[in-house]
Amino acid sequence: MDALVVVNKPKGLTSRDVVNELNHIFATKKIGHTGTLDPLATGVLVCLIGRYTKLVNLITSYDKEYIFEIKLGVKTDTGDSTGIIIATDTNEVSASKLKEVVSSFPKEYDQEVPIYSAVKINGKKLYEYAREKIDITLPTRNVNIYSLELLSFKDNIITFKTKVSKGTYIRSLIQDICNNLNTIGTMNNLVRTKQGNFDISDSYTLDDIKNNNYKLLNIKKFLDYPIINLDDTLIKKVSNGAIIPNTFNIQDKVIFTYNSKDIAIYEANNKELKPYIML
Repeated sequence: MDALVVVNKPKGLTSRDVVNELNHIFATKKIGHTGTLDPLATGVLVCLIGRYTKLVNLITSYDKEYIFEIKLGVKTDTGDSTGIIIATDTNEVSASKLKEVVSSFPKEYDQEVPIYSAVKINGKKLYEYAREKIDITLPTRNVNIYSLELLSFKDNIITFKTKVSKGTYIRSLIQDICNNLNTIGTMNNLVRTKQGNFDISDSYTLDDIKNNNYKLLNIKKFLDYPIINLDDTLIKKVSNGAIIPNTFNIQDKVIFTYNSKDIAIYEANNKELKPYIML
């Protein structure tokens, strides 16, 4: 089976837990997700089955949309409400200050990766350093904050909606917002509402999937690339990953098929087409 399914991840499970559930449901080990969500988080988790696992990096690169809550006046070791409180603050944030920070927040900047993350330094995951109480300089990533919309502010809980680039950590975004507000805060709730064109309204719960109430997508439904069925001459070359002339006038990428079977995704390179992902 080669397919994509959009899961609405429940709170309390890791992304790996969801994949493990899908392994049992679809009776295959060849399943991967396209962007880790914290156990606290819910929402869109795009999962790929079979040969489509080769598309993981492609879909991971898509922009993401979130709705998240900040609880002001509390800081935890993990940056979210599941952690141990390490600091408190009674300073009040005014609505005018909040609006000022939102309107002036940078669209692009180098964001520090949170210590409780799976990013590796010298072959070791950052959260392992944290658990062992080893000090380490945290890496940074250049991120884009395409939009930051204030949804509500009540009882020291701020709710935002944001669209961000690949590699953006919402826990780090929260700390950056709080730093600009001259206070502290922690992530109280997080929902991924969109990844690329995959919307939470089109996602399925694990119960939906267990009860056969879901739809699987094939590559032609979720990748907006031209589709070309190969003839008997080109199929041999493409199957072997050969570079071929761009006689089809492809501008970006193309899906090659043969007898309704997905063979490869090629990309344009000047006047040629070269392999991008072999399926």
